[in-house]
Amino acid sequence: MKKLRTYYTQFRHNSNQAMERKWILPLALGSIVSLFLLFLTTLTSFDGSPFLFFYHPSAVLGGSSPFVESQLKPIPVSTLPPPPRFAYLISGSAGDGLMLRRTLLALYHPLNQYVVHLDREASSEERLDLQKFVKDHQVFNKFGNVRMIVKANLVTYRGPTMVANTLHAAAILLKEGGDWDWFINLSASDYPLVTQDDLLHTFSYLPRDLNFIDHTSNIGWKEFHRAKPIIIDPGLYSLKKADVFWVTQRRSVPTAFKLFTGSAWMALSRSFIDYCIWGWDNLPRTVLMYYANFLSSPEGYFHTVICNAQEFRNTTVNSDLHFISWDNPPKQHPHYLRLNDMQRMINSNAPFARKFPRDDPAALDKIDSDLLSRGPDMFTPGGWCVGSGKNGSDPCSVIGNTTVIKPGPGATRLETLISSLLSDNNFRPRQCK
Repeated sequence: MKKLRTYYTQFRHNSNQAMERKWILPLALGSIVSLFLLFLTTLTSFDGSPFLFFYHPSAVLGGSSPFVESQLKPIPVSTLPPPPRFAYLISGSAGDGLMLRRTLLALYHPLNQYVVHLDREASSEERLDLQKFVKDHQVFNKFGNVRMIVKANLVTYRGPTMVANTLHAAAILLKEGGDWDWFINLSASDYPLVTQDDLLHTFSYLPRDLNFIDHTSNIGWKEFHRAKPIIIDPGLYSLKKADVFWVTQRRSVPTAFKLFTGSAWMALSRSFIDYCIWGWDNLPRTVLMYYANFLSSPEGYFHTVICNAQEFRNTTVNSDLHFISWDNPPKQHPHYLRLNDMQRMINSNAPFARKFPRDDPAALDKIDSDLLSRGPDMFTPGGWCVGSGKNGSDPCSVIGNTTVIKPGPGATRLETLISSLLSDNNFRPRQCK
């Protein structure tokens, strides 16, 4: 935490310097006006009494003292940084409705914003069931911070339609989500290992322009198997999901920008998301057109954009904030996480883990009971929950101050991870190389 406080102090110091320069002219004008008013107080009225525009004994607060100073109370100034806000995309496909609902409840906090999406492969009944759950939930209605993409997109995991779906959700959050600081994309098979209070507390000490994205320019075998082949994603034009197919012609590696690759899961700053949507120098659109024919484009699009944009390339933290169990060498999909992976998940200090199976909830039940203190079909408790929780009731059924943050043991683990990622040995040396 000491190191995180140092990062925060430096960030505040730089901001304060900019603010001081900004207010020099208003301060000078205010001083002139004050001197003028002081001059007026030296004037006298016709009856010889002081000619004071702003003072009369009967006007003093309470009427008990002629000195205003005795009535003033100092306003306490908090030294704690304000909590950030996260904007989540939680996406799923056919059969993921219940898993998506569970992940949403585990991740929920009134300060955050959420977009949920079941792609077009899911049945109408499954999508309607999720829509009804979001629409009818009392807490979601109170805060209005959960949205469902009703007009579902067709998403092919290995194709560019997954990138298009992520950009769609980000655009919705920019337009309708109010103020938020980081965009986090998750699937229905992801699950948190820390509470939202743990996450909000830890990230409150970080500069808001950091981007957590696992990346490398050492694309290795991917150059021949992913960069040079040309693929077509049927999800771009078809009403039914089908796997991508290859064009016989191959292409060379681009020279206008450098390719980067990494994890499809990330936490991106609002400023970078804004850049990806608006693309004022056209780089995001150019790279998007290239990745429209790239196999597994979610593992390269955002990485290539951020590392080729001069404005953002030095803001990357090389991590996807996930515990994922891979084969060595990695295959297309990671291992499913089971109960016997619990200790490894905790030891990773990561705030999220994937991939959890639908048919074996034992690991998720263990996470709920041991790490999140969450009951079945309930929210993960936080400082905003002031209910008693007696007799199995949901403590979040009674809502208190939503800005009260109560971090737990998960915050300590997360601070350990973030401090390591931002250390001199890891932060700068692993940025867009």
